[in-house]
Amino acid sequence: MLDLSALSGVIAYEPGEMTLIARPGTPLDQITPMLAAEGQALAFEPADMRAVLGRNGQPTIGGVVAANASGPRRLLAGACRDHLLGVHFVDGRGRVLKNGGRVMKNVTGLDLSKLMAGSHGTLGVLTQVVLKTLPHLPERATLAFHELTAAQAVALFSKALATPFEVSGAAWRNGTAWLRIEGLGPQLAYRQSRLQQLFSPAEAEVLDAPATTALWRDLRDLSHFCGSDVPLWRVLVKPTDAPAILAAMTALGGDASMDWGGGLIWYAGPGTPAQVRAIARHATLIRRGGLHGPAFPPEAPAVAAIAAGLRRTFDPAGILNPGLMDAPKDA
Repeated sequence: MLDLSALSGVIAYEPGEMTLIARPGTPLDQITPMLAAEGQALAFEPADMRAVLGRNGQPTIGGVVAANASGPRRLLAGACRDHLLGVHFVDGRGRVLKNGGRVMKNVTGLDLSKLMAGSHGTLGVLTQVVLKTLPHLPERATLAFHELTAAQAVALFSKALATPFEVSGAAWRNGTAWLRIEGLGPQLAYRQSRLQQLFSPAEAEVLDAPATTALWRDLRDLSHFCGSDVPLWRVLVKPTDAPAILAAMTALGGDASMDWGGGLIWYAGPGTPAQVRAIARHATLIRRGGLHGPAFPPEAPAVAAIAAGLRRTFDPAGILNPGLMDAPKDA
């Protein structure tokens, strides 16, 4: 019988070295408070998707890495893979492979850690992950700009993100654009003031730390799309293309929001995979809502050839999540 306890648990945590080593089945609910007690966090802000997907299982650090799950702070801190220092995994041949270490300079040759992040278990089964942790910023505030179109919001985001004021969140929904800043008290006040001056005479509502924490937790976890079983799509776009793509998607009859300064659109509503992907090629089906077919978008021919070669190398028999990333054949 498989000993599930062998797949869970923190192996080592060194706050001074800002390094966490954990088994893949370790719940995020165990890791997050442990890091917080040392004034640290996973900077890429992984989401808790249980409510929006209607599931009861616990999010785990292995699932976060396998999906390269990254929340609103990605636009400043980078994605999960950017904080992944090393992995141990078992491939489809039964080989136990190790890559990376406790510091970035230990990665030489082919960086298998980055390859495993976002592979959704199609190249190997994780047995250990090594992640970089960062200080948890103590103060936060949000500037809320109301009655903005999607195009106006993207213009605002572009202007704010071009500044040195370290905006750590830029999202829009239902006519309101939000800019989040985090840091130390005096520094935070200065950056907030400068951003307000930058967008003067437009007035921004300022949300304090508790309201900011609640708002960005809800945006991260897609609380605005909970309580429904309609299809939910995650769409990666060029920010300048976001307003037109968002308008075309909502014309199908659903609701949409933007994150990552316009680089990420979430769309919940009707539309076949063919219709949605005709509007935006890089659309991934997160909640099926009765739709069938591959969840992942088609890869460009060159990328598909590389991916197929990697799968032949690590999983020649095709036993790891077979068919998960097959090319869509949408009608």
